[in-house]
Amino acid sequence: MKCILMNKDTEVLVAEYDSGVGVFTKIYDIYNIDYAPYILNSFYTKEDFNNKHFRTNLSKWFQGRGIPSWRDKLDLLLHRLNITAPSELLDKAFGLSLSDQYWLKPYDSYIKHDDINFFGNDFEYSEFLSASLSKNSKVITSEKSLRTPNNTTDGMLKKAWIIDKGTRYLLKDGYKNELLQPFNEVLASEICKRLGFNHVEYTIDIYKDMVVSKCPCFINKDTEFITCYQIKNDMKKHNNKEDYEDYIKLLENKGIKDAREKLENMYILDFLIMNEDRHLNNFGIIRDVNTLQWLDVAPIFDNGQSLKIEYYDEEELHISGEGRLFYEVKPFNEIIKVVKDLKRIDISKLDGIVEWFDELLHKYQHLTKFSDIRINRLCILLNRQINKLKELIEE
Repeated sequence: MKCILMNKDTEVLVAEYDSGVGVFTKIYDIYNIDYAPYILNSFYTKEDFNNKHFRTNLSKWFQGRGIPSWRDKLDLLLHRLNITAPSELLDKAFGLSLSDQYWLKPYDSYIKHDDINFFGNDFEYSEFLSASLSKNSKVITSEKSLRTPNNTTDGMLKKAWIIDKGTRYLLKDGYKNELLQPFNEVLASEICKRLGFNHVEYTIDIYKDMVVSKCPCFINKDTEFITCYQIKNDMKKHNNKEDYEDYIKLLENKGIKDAREKLENMYILDFLIMNEDRHLNNFGIIRDVNTLQWLDVAPIFDNGQSLKIEYYDEEELHISGEGRLFYEVKPFNEIIKVVKDLKRIDISKLDGIVEWFDELLHKYQHLTKFSDIRINRLCILLNRQINKLKELIEE
């Protein structure tokens, strides 16, 4: 299929796309490389834009928009969607996403972004939602149900975009039989709200007797989310704290205000909830797709892998743990040292949050089946981290 890669209504490049294998086999021309997905800029050479290296990375970027092979219960989802591989979904809705404005326009087509984007146009989501999250679901036979932004969701958790009173929300389940993720998301949201950190607001929702987290889309039709993973190609890789400093310097040079403080806030949160999964794809920046201006650090989101979620047992309380600082896996007590001034944090604003979390966990205990012992230990961990941060502030 000959097509044009678009960024909203800006033509980026014209290429041949093989939907059977999900790769770009030829690039005919480059129109606006500056408007290309950010990660592609470092692979582009004007003299040989059709080189294999650029085409390969263009294909990798596009394939990366799809549902990953490590999605929880992927085989079941594919069966319910009546497809054999996630790549089959990529061009069913022009490759559109709710994270950016890129799409594939058939060559010689007159379709406009306003006609098809999922920010301004509704989509059918009930069947995909059921296929993703329901314990029992029929096989989808309607092509309309496959033309949704759910084709371009990443991550291991079962999830689905829905529309509620005009707002696009993402629903996320727990991983396998673990139901703590939604509560960790809501806890992180509450901590951020109390401390004044810019964040995505998470709430608890119930879908067919299952507890899920619910959060609004933080991108609109004029912006895109660019991950740190994409940006890192502009930085020298040190495999140490220098990567963090280089990233902040790059953001500041791009005009983002208070970049250091906003990154510090993210790591303060990670310390408080013992978030083990701050990988390079769940933080980044927001860019204006019309002007290409870097607007801000993205709000804090995706905090589910916290509070020793993978190490719980009824016999022992695990209290040590490690998080991530760019490429490094380090103890939380080391990561928190990147914060230059902890005294700016008013820790008293977290007074009562342990009791709040205990009440939240007990409220849904009839659905999660969390034991009183587990709830108590989760609250002990949270209280322990708050007190440790208080001690560091008072030093």
